[in-house]
Amino acid sequence: MNKDVKLRTDNVLSEFYKALKNKSFKYLHVPHSSVFYVRTAIEQATGVKYSLEHVERSMLLEGWKDK
Repeated sequence: MNKDVKLRTDNVLSEFYKALKNKSFKYLHVPHSSVFYVRTAIEQATGVKYSLEHVERSMLLEGWKDK
């Protein structure tokens, strides 16, 4: 994961359209689908909804490889 790229919001679709409008795809980061699945599983098990950025960072720290 490139450290310069940050997911600043959970609204990935809005960020995508903003990047499309501004032609700034270089800075767009869309999390792997696994991040969405893990976040949903955590929310269903605990009732806590973490940000996509938090879940992705946690997964990477635990050894998950985004491929």
